[in-house]
Amino acid sequence: MKHDRPPPRQLGLNTAPIRLQKLLAEAGLGSRRQIEGWISEGRVRVNGQLAKLGDQATHADRIRIDGREVTLKPKRDSESQIIVYHKPEGEIVTRRDPEERQTVFRRLPRPKQGRWIAVGRLDINTSGLILFTTDGELANRLMHPSREVEREYAVRILGGVTPEALEHLTTGIELEDGPAKFDRVTDQGGSGANHWYHVVLHEGRNREVRRLWEAAGCTVSRLIRIRYGSVELGRRLFPGNWRPLTETERAELMALAGLRVLERPRLRRAASAAKPAVRRPQPDGETPSHAGPKWGRRPR
Repeated sequence: MKHDRPPPRQLGLNTAPIRLQKLLAEAGLGSRRQIEGWISEGRVRVNGQLAKLGDQATHADRIRIDGREVTLKPKRDSESQIIVYHKPEGEIVTRRDPEERQTVFRRLPRPKQGRWIAVGRLDINTSGLILFTTDGELANRLMHPSREVEREYAVRILGGVTPEALEHLTTGIELEDGPAKFDRVTDQGGSGANHWYHVVLHEGRNREVRRLWEAAGCTVSRLIRIRYGSVELGRRLFPGNWRPLTETERAELMALAGLRVLERPRLRRAASAAKPAVRRPQPDGETPSHAGPKWGRRPR
């Protein structure tokens, strides 16, 4: 591809070309997998020419997505953001929905730069933890099957579960897209017709948890993701609320993804001593559905 700008050396930019999807992911425009989809759909142009998978580019190239030019800034680890969101049932993990259903992005704060990238998805009837980040490389690593990042779910089963069914769930069941199993299944008790289990698996196939239980002859009446990797949902983050990761959570998650963490400047004592305001929850069953503690506010 020909450049219609001065040579990169004159601009003082990095002259080493890298894969286009990696360049855009590092700028926080999406995950690598998502950007590869854009390229395949013909939505990306580099220096006026239609991009294809395998193309390389630098910060000096003029890149357009859906006709809009994007500004590429060198990513700094200290600027990338990571938050935890408690998705309620009824929301979908997409930016635009033709049916105009509620999406998770409407409740998120405005990022300091780039855009929010969802680390994995939850279907409309599943609630719980979703990580969002402005770091496309981090999102890609956490979702990639080779990292084998654990996901943990709380599952409420309607009716009894036989010992044979539990054995099949941990030894393997053949699904339409190949064999699958849970790494662990833990009995959490229950009363009446409902019984709770915690299950752990290390891949994120579409509706895999529900499909495994259904293949074992069980009916899932509720499904909540309570952990992704080293980050736990906790009891204080109510549905529809978000919070930033703590420094410890951030460091552990970056290490899990095999990425280095740059030291961040310490906050002033007054700021670090401040505690988040807590709203008193109103009882509405097993899980509060309104706004709970306000971990963060949308920037003005």
